[in-house]
Amino acid sequence: MLARKADYSKFQELNVQVLGLSASNVFSQQTFADSLELPHPLLSDYPDLQVIRAYGVLQHYVLDPDRLRARRAFFLIDKEGIVQGVWLPNKQAALFESDPILQRAREVAGKP
Repeated sequence: MLARKADYSKFQELNVQVLGLSASNVFSQQTFADSLELPHPLLSDYPDLQVIRAYGVLQHYVLDPDRLRARRAFFLIDKEGIVQGVWLPNKQAALFESDPILQRAREVAGKP
């Protein structure tokens, strides 16, 4: 979230709408978003988790297998609704940089 926050203006220049989505309820999402001062919407897929499930990023907490959460991921979806890129952090790095996402967004937008 913080990497996208830091590069938010670059996404705006490419006309990319950044949205966050989580398996947490809307009230905790709002508190979390406010604490980070996110410039983009943070949405809740709770309680049905339909979107998270459809995108294949639903997983169980390691320490509490009865609880479900969304795996960190970034999907670049074009204006026609076609997924143009997927980024998932590897186990060694919990975060991933915006540069590869921005590069793909430039390609999709036809901007070098």
